Amino acid sequence: TSNTSPNGTGALSVAGTKVITRSVATLKRLTGPPVQQRSTPDEYWQEEPGVRWYVPLVVDEWLDRPVPRQNFTSDGRFSQQSPLRTLFASNPHKVTGPQWGAFEEAFGSDQASGGPVWLLEPGETVKRKVLHDRYGGSRQGGISKCAKSANVLIFTDPKTGHQHGYYDKWAEDGTFHYTGEGQAGPQSFDSPGNAALRDHAKSRLALRVFEGSRGTIRYVGEFAVDPATPYSYDEAPGTGGGPLRKVIRFHLVQVGSTAQPPAVPVGCGYRIADESVTPSAPELSAPDPDLTVRNLKAHRGLQNVLAEAARARGLEILSPRVTDPDFDLAWRMTADDLTVCEVKSLTPANETRQLRAGVGQLLDYHDRLRERAGSVRAVLWVEYEPADTRWIALCERVGITLAWPGREDDALG
Repeated sequence: TSNTSPNGTGALSVAGTKVITRSVATLKRLTGPPVQQRSTPDEYWQEEPGVRWYVPLVVDEWLDRPVPRQNFTSDGRFSQQSPLRTLFASNPHKVTGPQWGAFEEAFGSDQASGGPVWLLEPGETVKRKVLHDRYGGSRQGGISKCAKSANVLIFTDPKTGHQHGYYDKWAEDGTFHYTGEGQAGPQSFDSPGNAALRDHAKSRLALRVFEGSRGTIRYVGEFAVDPATPYSYDEAPGTGGGPLRKVIRFHLVQVGSTAQPPAVPVGCGYRIADESVTPSAPELSAPDPDLTVRNLKAHRGLQNVLAEAARARGLEILSPRVTDPDFDLAWRMTADDLTVCEVKSLTPANETRQLRAGVGQLLDYHDRLRERAGSVRAVLWVEYEPADTRWIALCERVGITLAWPGREDDALG
């Protein structure tokens, strides 16, 4: 954020490095997602601050001797698009890999800045060997804490993970559920990888998610363990279809943008939604836990019924990959046409709230996927015809098809 240095010179935060109008002074790092919390009054506030947004920010290093700004303005790496030329624009500013290299050089070395600066952008691919050569960490396993850099690397791969009972997926609350490490017996935090993942923010380590586990892998983006509900427990089979055992499901939220470039394909094979809902601790503490479980069962049943109807029409049914927004299901008629669908259970008490949420989610999915498919169509699949029929015309105006059981032809085109 913009602020003022003690001597009155303006300051600008550039991708984690604070660039004072005349010099680079300090290196900072985000350690988690923004949170809303009540402020503690102190001499900084002229009045009671109340509840405000905060970002967990850690100062890694102050330079003993700041580097003059002209060292960068005369550097060819800043000759084109440059954060140094837009001092009064909103910040932070995105910088390129070579520009980060210039800031890294200003701090002397990888060791002086706490390790090599992260250069991968979401959607970029890299060989796993090359990744570990630069940033450190074990070349095996799904969770890799790095000794050479301030990162925990995690790898999600259904091709290798499912055989060990690792079923990573987007959850209905918008978090990505990642299965902890441990292929046999109950998983616990005695495992170094599980402890490192749980404590990454406390340890000031960035959490980097990759799709794939061997050879060439794809960087998805930076995530953080959800501070509200960091993890839950579930049951999954051991390696090779062994007996059910307790596993840890880490709840991960995105940090910043994880938008993928157009070349990244959308979706993977459809995963049937489990309709045998067992209430979790948060659901049991809800005002009406029976209604919560009922709504989850209805949601998953609606989703599976529509998926089966689409399959019967010869469509390719898809579930989201970790590189995708968390839609419920999608399908293709051709290689260039994608339909993305959000499913909502309804009751008379929550109908309006559910329809509002579904419309907003679909507009977000459409915006994030439109560059990764020739055309994107949006479908809101609900439990029954809404009592307030204005929703049908409203959805039509914003390009969303609203449909329910008995209107499968409308939904499936």
